[in-house]
Amino acid sequence: MSPLSAELVARATVSYDAVQAVGETVYWIEGRPDGDVLVRWTVSDGTQDVLPEGFHVASYVHEYGGGAYLATERDLWFCNADDQRIYHARDGRSPAPVTPSPGSPGALRYADLRLLPGTDKLICVRERHEDDGAVHNELVILPADGSAAPRVIASGDDFYMSPEPSPDGKRLAWVSWNAPLMPWDGSWLWAADIQPDGTLTDLRLIAGDEEESVCQPQWSRDSLLHFVSDRSGWWNLYAWRDECLDPIITGEFEVTAAPWEFGYRTYGFQGGRVVAVVQEGPLHRLVTRHADGSLEPVPLLYTSIKPYLALAGEKLAFIGSSPTKLPMVVLADAVGVIHELAANDLGIDEALLVIPEPFTFPTRDGGQAHGLYYSSPKSSRTDEQPPRLLVRAHPGPTANWPMRLDLHAQFFISRGFAVADVDYRGSTGYGRAYRLGLRSRWGTADATDCADAALHLASTGRADLERMAIWGASAGGYTVLRALPMTKVFTAGIARSAVVDLATWSEAAPKFQAHHAELLRSEDYMATGDLGASVLLVHGDGDRVTPLNQVRCLARGLGPGSRLVVIPCAGHTLRRPSDVCRVLSLEWEDLTKPTRRTGERSDE
Repeated sequence: MSPLSAELVARATVSYDAVQAVGETVYWIEGRPDGDVLVRWTVSDGTQDVLPEGFHVASYVHEYGGGAYLATERDLWFCNADDQRIYHARDGRSPAPVTPSPGSPGALRYADLRLLPGTDKLICVRERHEDDGAVHNELVILPADGSAAPRVIASGDDFYMSPEPSPDGKRLAWVSWNAPLMPWDGSWLWAADIQPDGTLTDLRLIAGDEEESVCQPQWSRDSLLHFVSDRSGWWNLYAWRDECLDPIITGEFEVTAAPWEFGYRTYGFQGGRVVAVVQEGPLHRLVTRHADGSLEPVPLLYTSIKPYLALAGEKLAFIGSSPTKLPMVVLADAVGVIHELAANDLGIDEALLVIPEPFTFPTRDGGQAHGLYYSSPKSSRTDEQPPRLLVRAHPGPTANWPMRLDLHAQFFISRGFAVADVDYRGSTGYGRAYRLGLRSRWGTADATDCADAALHLASTGRADLERMAIWGASAGGYTVLRALPMTKVFTAGIARSAVVDLATWSEAAPKFQAHHAELLRSEDYMATGDLGASVLLVHGDGDRVTPLNQVRCLARGLGPGSRLVVIPCAGHTLRRPSDVCRVLSLEWEDLTKPTRRTGERSDE
């Protein structure tokens, strides 16, 4: 088996997100190394970049953004990455701003843009950053041509999301929540009458409380309000009919992803049917709910579907992938006929790829946790012993490892490693109780779950007990820094863009997640310089989510064999192919060299 090269892995640097459809025209955002670009596909013209050079589409509300554009048949409104103002474009004319210039760059940010039917007004979420550091979130209404400043129509809660006007323009639904809760902990769904000037009357609470997460309100064509709630223990789909909740798509599966970003849509209306993405552990699938209440699977080969489902006429537009296919933008009809609109085609021989298998393992406290195991082909190893194991912790609470082609994993597999992707407690896809399993245990349960997965695989002959390492990024990096000293199972660790100290990180974190750690962290939550094993720290000097100075403080206390590598002009994730290639090579070098350099290595 030929090793997968770092250069090949680095070529897959284009991501796809935020699919929308207008009739049979499909839009999406491509995350390219030089910025986020809005792309449009039509039957007649194929794929084209929509905006002139110099414009990139991105919202930085909550820092994670999303919901950064709105397309209609003739018009386009979008959040410009550089100044965070909303711009309007039509008929090939140069985009013009429709929101005022803030007093300081990025002080006014917008997301979840919606056009109020029957009017020329936009409704959206606005985030205001004051000079004293205070941050305020609210719903605003503004003329779509920018002829007047935005006006606040809802405020008082800490956070707002998903303002959804009814098709007749007479009602508005939205979601709000308050710290220290995150939207997947507890949130509230509201509905009100809306006047043409945006004034809200007859405000009503539809669903939600501190122990119920609600999200994704949408109105069907007959103005029936639908939404997702986890009141059953699973994120299922309901309708608000005659003052009562009507179950629409229910079962032991999730009909949404944890709403870290704006703009998620995992269900839609197609005639008298409802089409939805459902998640069961690491697997996604599409289902159709017919008018008689029956559920029918949509036949597809994709096992992972991003939370952006758009209805393009009688077809479905979404971003799908599988263990042998990188994420791609596709159009599918009701019988599963596929048209690929955009994809990272690297020409990889699928026969060389290892398909992961789901596994469940016992945890040391008597519970169970889950993961994906990639075996190591004997052709890639030089001995007959069980393979070296690389355990990977996903990027933090509510994330999960999807069943899709992961070139980072395949890079190490092709070099003789087995890989275990651990959906430790706190992951999404296994119900509310499992998702909240890190409350008061972040930094403990995630770390021991990763270690228990490794020990389970070693006990069943699928990993070498003496050669096990752990890798993680962002909050997954924090799991690495906790697992090394706490469990003594791993001989080495790699932490990219790592959270180090939950307390100091909360002080510097965006408002959206500044209180997140309050509900989750264990009593002993700090990563210390005495990790008990060598570690490679990789961090971008432009990281806005996990500040570099915290990692530098940790690095100064590390022992021999550990080091910090600073990537210049890089943010929380690596986007430039040269950075991806270089870091992969560093990770391979660190996991295979018996001796390593000490201290900080920086390319600033």
